[in-house]
Amino acid sequence: MKRDVINIDEKKCTGCGLCVPECPEGAIQIIDGKARLVSDLFCDGLGACLGHCPEGAITIEKREAKPYDERRVMDNVVKHGANTIKAHLKHLEDHGQTEYYTQAVRYLKDHNLEVSEPEKKKQNPISVGCPGLRSMEFDISQNDGEKTQEPIASQLRYWPIQLHLISPTASQYQKADVLLAADCSAFTASNFYQDFLPGKVLAIACPKLDEGQEIYLEKIRTLIDEAEINTLTVLIMQVPCCSGLLTLAKRAAEKAKRKVPLKIIVLSIKGEVLKEEWCN
Repeated sequence: MKRDVINIDEKKCTGCGLCVPECPEGAIQIIDGKARLVSDLFCDGLGACLGHCPEGAITIEKREAKPYDERRVMDNVVKHGANTIKAHLKHLEDHGQTEYYTQAVRYLKDHNLEVSEPEKKKQNPISVGCPGLRSMEFDISQNDGEKTQEPIASQLRYWPIQLHLISPTASQYQKADVLLAADCSAFTASNFYQDFLPGKVLAIACPKLDEGQEIYLEKIRTLIDEAEINTLTVLIMQVPCCSGLLTLAKRAAEKAKRKVPLKIIVLSIKGEVLKEEWCN
C-alpha cells in the first residue's frame, strides 16, 4: 500500500540524534553514525520528528510501505519503560489517533501493564486531537454571524505568492521586508492584512505537504543574497510540523552570504500570537 512515511537524507544527516527522542514510536535510531528508519511498521507518517532536524534531513514522502502496526510498535515502546509508554500515548492523543490509542491501551491491559488514570481518560475521543489534524469547532457566537465592519480590501499588490512560483528577481522582492507565511496562518488570523502584512512582501508555503523542500531552501537563500531583502519574518502555526518552515528559513540564512534579521511569529489555531521574537 502507498502511505506517508518519513524519509531521511543520509547525505544531510550528521548523526546528531536530536530526532530520536522526537519519535515516540522508536522508529528512528542512530546506526553507523546516521539516523535511520528502523522499520516502516513503526512509522505512522504523522511527522512528529519534522522540524527537529537542524539539517532538514527528514521529510515526509508517500511511497509503498507496509501498514503501520500499533501492536508491533507497543512491543518496541514497552522495552523502554513507563516514560516512553506515556510519550507514545500522548503522541497518539495529540494527533487524534483514537483507534491506535485504543489498541495501545488494550495492549497494555493484555500484558498486565498499568495504565494511569490520566491515560484512561484520553480514550474519550472528544478530548483527543492535534491542532493540526483533529476536527474542532470554535465558539464565535458573540458575533452572531453579523458583519461588524465593512469588507477589508485586499492588500496584495503582486502575484504569485506561493514560494514555488515566485521569482526572487521580481521587483517587489528587491530590498524588501519579506513575510514568509505558512499556508494556514492567513485563515486563522482575522486581521492578517492589518497585523502582519503591512510593509512586507508576502510568500507562502507549507513545510509538511509541499514537495521540493530543497527548491524552497534555494529560493529563500536567493532572496537573501540576490534580492538583498532587508528582513525575513516567518509566520507559522503552533502545530509541530509547521516548525519545519522556520528550519528551512534558518538553514537558508546560514547558507546565504549576506546576513539578515530573522523574526519568528507563532500563532495559535485561533489566530492568537503565542510567540514573537527575533532569532538572530
